[in-house]
Amino acid sequence: MDRLLESLDDAPIIDKDGYEYLVHPISNGVPMLDPALLREVVVEVMQTADLNVDKIVAPEAMGIHLATAVSLQTDIPLVVIRKREYGLDGEVSLHQETGYSESEMYINDVEPGDRVVIIDDMLSTGGTLASICTALDDIGADISDIIVVMRKVGPSALDDTEFDATSLIDITVEDGEVVVH
Repeated sequence: MDRLLESLDDAPIIDKDGYEYLVHPISNGVPMLDPALLREVVVEVMQTADLNVDKIVAPEAMGIHLATAVSLQTDIPLVVIRKREYGLDGEVSLHQETGYSESEMYINDVEPGDRVVIIDDMLSTGGTLASICTALDDIGADISDIIVVMRKVGPSALDDTEFDATSLIDITVEDGEVVVH
């Protein structure tokens, strides 16, 4: 995890209406994502996650590159939870709120009884993951694991659910600096 830890040293922090937002290649695609960093993170995700599943689930947008790489390495099909409605049969909508935005998201191709792992870049306010977990549970999917690369330490909306996420690293952003815990 050396590359991931080093990448946090120079990660910009921007203010989004009082919310200290970490800008990072894994979670934002900027600055440019070094393939060696992505490879390191994907290997760690694969070693950490319960991959005895039917499907990998990832929210648009920044979970996609991580989950795609894991899918390619494991041959586990990938379901992307989209921000766009397609109106396909069985499509399930959910409302998600974060510390800085809110929107609708849409799930396709997850059926009752599907065993899934959720892979995402960041757990911060937990709004997105809490909404996704609730929607997948309502569908009847079995969430075997939730893996995030980084978790901002502190309360999150996921705390109000029965679901727990495993993070590769825990961080806080204090006075414009990333602190690893």
